[in-house]
Amino acid sequence: MGDEVTGSALRHWDHPAYTARLQAGRTALAQLLTDRRLDRDRPMTGLELELDLVEPNGDPAFANDAVLEHLHTSGEEDALYGAQHELGAFNIELNLPPRLLDGAGISWYESDLAAVLSEVREAGEKAGVQVCPIGTMPTLYTDHMGVDALSRTKRYRILNDEIMSQRGEDLRIDIRGAESVDFTSSTIAPEAANTSVQFHLQVSPEDFARYWNAAQAIAGVQVATGANSPYLFGRQLWAETRVILFEQGTDTRRANQRKAGAKPRAWFGERWIDGVLELFDENYRHFAPLLPLCDEEDPLAVTAAGGVPSLRELRYHNGTVYRWNRPVYDVFSGRPHVRVENRVVAAGPTTMDICANMALFYGLVVHYANAPVPLSERMDFAQAAANFRSAARHGIQADQWWPGRGLVPVRALVLEELLPAAAEGLAAMGVVSRDIGRFLGVIEARCRRGVNGSTWQVARVQVAEHRQCLERRDALRAMVLDYAARSADGRPVHEWEV
Repeated sequence: MGDEVTGSALRHWDHPAYTARLQAGRTALAQLLTDRRLDRDRPMTGLELELDLVEPNGDPAFANDAVLEHLHTSGEEDALYGAQHELGAFNIELNLPPRLLDGAGISWYESDLAAVLSEVREAGEKAGVQVCPIGTMPTLYTDHMGVDALSRTKRYRILNDEIMSQRGEDLRIDIRGAESVDFTSSTIAPEAANTSVQFHLQVSPEDFARYWNAAQAIAGVQVATGANSPYLFGRQLWAETRVILFEQGTDTRRANQRKAGAKPRAWFGERWIDGVLELFDENYRHFAPLLPLCDEEDPLAVTAAGGVPSLRELRYHNGTVYRWNRPVYDVFSGRPHVRVENRVVAAGPTTMDICANMALFYGLVVHYANAPVPLSERMDFAQAAANFRSAARHGIQADQWWPGRGLVPVRALVLEELLPAAAEGLAAMGVVSRDIGRFLGVIEARCRRGVNGSTWQVARVQVAEHRQCLERRDALRAMVLDYAARSADGRPVHEWEV
């Protein structure tokens, strides 16, 4: 979620001036694009992972301060993973350093991620808690939803206050799936139930639209194959409940704005794009700022002088618009660039599963971004959005509309068409054939067996309820503890016994 917000910045927050600085940042970015000063032709990738912390009895552990303290005093390892707070006091976030994906890049991600998670689990043990990479925290209940469920950092408390202030009334979480939840919250703590993995792909500015459009087109497939979020507040809801919870849990719209069709901050989008600036312009048009500026930089003066502007205000604002595929402006090693941040897939279940989801995303997005006829010319945007929604509801049993095939079961689509396409995309990135076969093989096995994190969680809870005669809350605790142990073991979820 970015840098900390200082108390000084909050006290001196001038909203009109901040809005003017946002527009100046947009103008500076436009100038950088016009002058071709953004980095290009270096397809760097990156990975962020959010995690939950769990008590020995399976309940959420509101202990991220303690775990991070152990990590921050453990030596040089912290530089590797950039561990930091996330929204919930039971969440932490890890950031792996960017790298090229060619050669054995995915295997390197896997080994780095395994090493990082080992360090985090060790820190968790010192704090008396376990680590659980899972999409929505199954043992989080409505009685946990007070402000104390949020991280103590100023950034998240300010974010909570601003979202609730803009909304003007309690949040309503109203989700109808296999079971139902209808709950109002005076804080944004329900959103902290969500954890995800984010894949980053740096692209040339002139190619950004093709990559973003391709990422939007395949988002439904990603959700369906990687669903891992069936439970919230003790109820079985959607296969990927994160999607609807994100929309409702960050909703700043007042009742009249919702009625008038204003956009929610967790937004799939409404059309294919022709350039990256369109997305930042949508940010300004649809979404009021939530966080104060913390930079005295004049982006236009820096740009005019040939320097590299940080565009801090633009980046802060963009960070509070929760697109499933987000545009990112950033500076790495003194070089500015743009990238696609893919936020579609839930955290977990294992490092192998995460890297398999990574392989599917990068393979498909590179393949279709460079196809002679892009997907954006072969399918309506509304069909991509409907695919995404259907996948969130039904997971690996969803149907997807696909060009040339119509409505088809996602498992058949992946096995018959998309896995070969992803393999071609990874090969074009220079990924070694051994990694292509190994990681896409996990996606193949999921589809053949009809098993992903979501289906395993549901099956495991049903066993606990029906065979072990446990009440739902105890069944969820037992499942979470089993899940955390199997996640640490490392075998991909399609191999887990129920």
